[in-house]
This record gives sequence, C-alpha cells and structure tokens, in this order.
Amino acid sequence: MPEYCFFKKGNHITALEKTDTAGAFALTNKGYEKQFEELNAADVKRALARFIDIRKEEQTTTHSFVTGAVFASLLVGVVAVAYWLFIK
Repeated sequence: MPEYCFFKKGNHITALEKTDTAGAFALTNKGYEKQFEELNAADVKRALARFIDIRKEEQTTTHSFVTGAVFASLLVGVVAVAYWLFIK
C-alpha cells in the first residue's frame, strides 16, 4: 500500500503519494500547508477518509477533556457550597 501525505488550505484537504515530490511542490506553491500525518492506504479516497476520521477523533478527545474539566470545576463548586450551607 502506498503512503500518503496530506495538504490543507482553508477547508480543502488533498492527499498525495509521499513519493510525488513535484505535486507536493506545486501544492506548497499554491498556498497549501503540509500536514503532519502520513498514512498507508489502498487509494486516495481511503487515505482521505482515514485522515478525516483521525481529525474528528482529535476534536472529540479535545472536547472531552475540556468538558470534563468544566464539569469537575462545577462539581467542586457545588460541593463547596453544599458544605458551607449544611455543615456550618
């Protein structure tokens, strides 16, 4: 299976085989930024689908950490208020 690298410009993402240096150079000149991820896939369509899945998973993980921290902070606040109201 070929290895693909990804380029992004705005919301547009394209994949190229890692060996396609001429295509990578052309995309870079057009303003695309090379992404960190490189994946093995059977074809371009599957490589893009895996890349999008990885990005969605990263966003979900980030969202989970943020909402978990907010929930923990609110819970500590509620417990502190309850302690102050009922124990004192």
